[in-house]
Amino acid sequence: MEAADVASSAPRRSAGRRLADLLHGRPRLQVSALLAGPVGWLVIGYLGSLAVLLAASFWTLGELSGEVEQTFTLDNYEQIITEPVYRSIAGRTVLIAALVTLTDVLLALPLAFYMAKVAGPRAKGMLVVAVLVPLWSAYLVKVYAWRTILSQEGALNWALAPFGLDGPGYGNVAVWIVMSYIWLPYMVIPIYAGLERLPDSLLSASEDLGAHPGLTFRRVILPLVFPAIVAGSIFTFSLTLGDFIAPQLVSSTQFIGTVVYANITNNLPLAAAFATVPIMIMVVYLLLARRLGAFEHV
Repeated sequence: MEAADVASSAPRRSAGRRLADLLHGRPRLQVSALLAGPVGWLVIGYLGSLAVLLAASFWTLGELSGEVEQTFTLDNYEQIITEPVYRSIAGRTVLIAALVTLTDVLLALPLAFYMAKVAGPRAKGMLVVAVLVPLWSAYLVKVYAWRTILSQEGALNWALAPFGLDGPGYGNVAVWIVMSYIWLPYMVIPIYAGLERLPDSLLSASEDLGAHPGLTFRRVILPLVFPAIVAGSIFTFSLTLGDFIAPQLVSSTQFIGTVVYANITNNLPLAAAFATVPIMIMVVYLLLARRLGAFEHV
């Protein structure tokens, strides 16, 4: 009787305490519980949506009803491959994405090197803030600002008028300029992080061995910072491939994103099929980067 009274009077453990006891001494269970939420969101929210997109790309559009019919067909992919207009749009998009990536690499390398190896602590902090500030403003604000700058009565034409020159106006060049500006921080930050990890002793040793700055850059800096460049290029290249807002605002030329956006309501299967093109391009790009050894030292 007394034992029963003691048991009934003992405080009941909370659910959190019981969960802590369950996880105690079980590292695999702890890791599984920690990753359950993010992995679940990745599988359901991201991979699930891609699976639906892939399935929709094999559907067809009824000729008479105009409604989506969930019947398997390869006509959408055949149309994208055989029709020259879609090949031209895909090629133009890839070219602009490559030019944006190359431009951002050329701009980011000297800036990131100065930030990491030359600037003092105070100047380094100011430059880091300057690089991050554009990320704090809304995407549409930046695009509309460039739309105003590149307009016929914009600031660029006003600045070039005394020299008898005109700006590029709206078009492919405008898309290249705007994209290069918008995605530049995504290239500067990885390269800066990579250069921060580069020991100064390597640069000093190269200089002591008689290497000029150009040779030091090619033989020492570039190979070691190459994974960081690839990491930044993944952002700039992929984001440019899928963007549809900036091309619509500063150009009348068609890109992959604009075609997908235009067809998403009236021809969902074709839009879904064309949306898989950037995914396949990025898969090939990542496999190529891995083959070149870009991820070995990340």
